[in-house]
Amino acid sequence: MVAIKQLAKSDDGFWTQLDALLAWDSVSDADVLDTVNHIIADIRQRGDAAVIEYTRRFDRLDVATMQNLEISASSLAASLDKITTEQKQALERAAQRIQDYAEHQKLDSWEYTEADGTLLGQQVTALDKVGLYVPGGKAAYPSSVLMNAIPAKVAGVEELIMVVPTPDGEVNDLVFAAAAISGVDRVFTIGGAQAVAALAYGTQSIPPVDKIVGPGNIYVATAKRMVFGTVGIDMIAGPSEILVICDGKTDPDWIAMDLFSQAEHDEDAQSILISPDAAFIEAVKASVQRLLSEMPRKAIIQASLEERGAIIKVADLDEAVEVANYIAPEHLELSVENPQLLATRIRHAGAIFMGRYTAEALGDYCAGPNHVLPTSRTARFSSPLGVYDFQKRSSLINCSAQGASELGKIASTLAHGEGLTAHARSAECRIIHKA
Repeated sequence: MVAIKQLAKSDDGFWTQLDALLAWDSVSDADVLDTVNHIIADIRQRGDAAVIEYTRRFDRLDVATMQNLEISASSLAASLDKITTEQKQALERAAQRIQDYAEHQKLDSWEYTEADGTLLGQQVTALDKVGLYVPGGKAAYPSSVLMNAIPAKVAGVEELIMVVPTPDGEVNDLVFAAAAISGVDRVFTIGGAQAVAALAYGTQSIPPVDKIVGPGNIYVATAKRMVFGTVGIDMIAGPSEILVICDGKTDPDWIAMDLFSQAEHDEDAQSILISPDAAFIEAVKASVQRLLSEMPRKAIIQASLEERGAIIKVADLDEAVEVANYIAPEHLELSVENPQLLATRIRHAGAIFMGRYTAEALGDYCAGPNHVLPTSRTARFSSPLGVYDFQKRSSLINCSAQGASELGKIASTLAHGEGLTAHARSAECRIIHKA
């Protein structure tokens, strides 16, 4: 029997209860911080030797050199031959859809010229090198390779370096095949905080990158926090989330399975249903009880639903939107009659899945938009991973003589006001004084 929390917006203390439900502490404890600090310092000091030592210790691999830890292009290609035809076709079709969507995201350079001949603009360039962290072993996700690598390549990143641990020599050919399809340039079978540090600072064999993307455990997430500033990072992701708004007219079995789809990730994942229909809520609860026994990961699903899941009763869809915007979910399903209209009222969500037929799981693999999304209410101020995360912008300023003279007067006044005389004099040198 699954005991899911049930809330009603009309209840006294609803918002306090909701805050308690949403609370998630992603802060690493002191032991994790100390461990990661030590690993990063060690990688910076000893480079390859430290990477090899940690790989032996944590992944239990008997390796002697970094050459043993780099996967050749031919080995990646061989993985394509090892997977089934159906798997290869699925990877290729998903990759094409992700690329097609990413092509629409590219930022272009622009400029304009003012009346006096001064040119202003913006120049867009790609990052030079990007590091992609991919979880390894049995918990391997080829979809994460596609979602992180393809936008980087569409952006024009010159070199994409993937790190993926292979504990006990556990190799996932689907992951390597995805790397081959995505155009990953180099692959090292290393993981953990040591892989993040190697990407951030470089070693004798691994070049330092400009940005690190991709999910990982608490040690990986902590290391990404610590190296931020030396390199860019995508985000610090919390547990997976799904919020479903349903008007009561969708098959309750479908909704139950949608809730399961995120709950099966891990016990900390969060699945929430919002509906104004009391009878439908009861039907979904019945579906949850009946369908759970069919799930191979039923213990994880049950723990997730009982610890962090909820069903919220609202008066109408207006209240549903209000609650959804407060939650700012990673994944939001609008399983309603007119989802596109309702979507215009959603201000905070990582990805919005519109209509009764649009399962969130399609977005995880092959719809096209990225599945790397803001969690833990960070959709209030951040966005899905995209091509723009692998591009940077430089301002362009080219003053004409007349433009420099006019702007110099303004700059001079403001610089003197700030007490920065050299700034003022630099601008004043270019002021044209009429005879």
